[in-house]
Amino acid sequence: MQAIILAAGEGSRMRPLTFARPKVMLPVGGKPFLEHMITRARDAGVTNFVLVVGYKSETIIEHFRDGSDLNVDIKYVTQGEQLGTGHALKVAIDLAEDRFFVLNGDVLTDTPSLKKMVETEGMAVAAKSVEDPERYGVFEVEEGFVKSVAEKCRSPPSNLANAGIYLFGTEIFEVLRDVPVSERGEYELTDGLNLLMAQGKKIAVTELDEWIEIGRPWDILSASEVLLPPTSHGVLGEIEPNVMLLGNVSVGKGTIIRSGSYIVGPVVIGEGCDIGPNCFIRAHTCIGNKVRIGNAVEIKNSTIMDNTNVPHLSYVGDSVIGPNSNFGAGTIIANLRHDNANVKSYVKGEKVDSGRRKLGAIVGEDVKTGINTTISPGSVIDPGYRGRPGEVIWGHVAGLKLDGEIEIDGSEDPETPDEPCMEDSSKQL
Repeated sequence: MQAIILAAGEGSRMRPLTFARPKVMLPVGGKPFLEHMITRARDAGVTNFVLVVGYKSETIIEHFRDGSDLNVDIKYVTQGEQLGTGHALKVAIDLAEDRFFVLNGDVLTDTPSLKKMVETEGMAVAAKSVEDPERYGVFEVEEGFVKSVAEKCRSPPSNLANAGIYLFGTEIFEVLRDVPVSERGEYELTDGLNLLMAQGKKIAVTELDEWIEIGRPWDILSASEVLLPPTSHGVLGEIEPNVMLLGNVSVGKGTIIRSGSYIVGPVVIGEGCDIGPNCFIRAHTCIGNKVRIGNAVEIKNSTIMDNTNVPHLSYVGDSVIGPNSNFGAGTIIANLRHDNANVKSYVKGEKVDSGRRKLGAIVGEDVKTGINTTISPGSVIDPGYRGRPGEVIWGHVAGLKLDGEIEIDGSEDPETPDEPCMEDSSKQL
């Protein structure tokens, strides 16, 4: 069985995390999201993969190479200009087999659901029942087959979201030649579905048991909660005396956990890290390689990427921290509003409801804060930002301008910096 994975886009809604890597390579549960996709598809019987790459393609190719490390065969095609999902699939026409999966690069389902799709005769699409169908393209279904596909609208015809997982034959390429440019200026794969149905073709619908979508930065936290505990390895690093590891904790080679550290799994800690002493790392935290967590630091339900330093007396709650960042001592990232309302954050400069009652900060690559910095819930900090001692950060903060002045984009008045407070961790003990 073959799978064509559409992984050419940047993932602009995931900014600032996609500054140096495509969305599919963001770490989730201790490994790139794309790796989870490949291994689950492999376990469903897929042995041949075609990755359609584009933005920062070298990061994907260098990581996966020919796929032999995962016991699969991987080939690559490049979508030079990102002109939509239909265009991305057409790029792979010369490598497509007679029957194949097409997987959007930002979605993941469970292996049994993929196996169920394989058993379907003919073409099939995957759907997932959702509470907010207006956010998605949705399927109208009749007697188990797709009747129509509706793109995002205020009054969707059903709550069955298009899960971005398809099973096609080569006839899809014939109709994609006739797909017009959409209002977004792209060639949409769903328009190809509508053309197939207009020709009287039957497309079955498989409802998924599990569906994980990475569409906005905080989705990394939700996905890690599902994809942990880790299954790759146990404790391979050095554990000093008086360290407490509770639950499933994975520690990579060359990492040292110093005395007095208290870690509650599921937690993944990468290779070459220096953790502690006397730090508290709480469940669903994923720490990359060569990360330093200092004395008296607390990390809760967060993803911290490679080569980042969180020094002594700091708190990071429900946050995603990009690589090569350095926090000043005493940096506090608050993750909860006093009124317990959902935290608002930023997607492409627009302030939106995250749907999460607890959300800290989304921090891009190579960010440095000064000592005793306070960061309010939902804040977004762009790559390259340089902070000052004692600073209070809220809103969407850009990197330094050429003249050295700090640019704040979309920040609210101080009357509502989301009234930050740090969750009382003592309630968890």
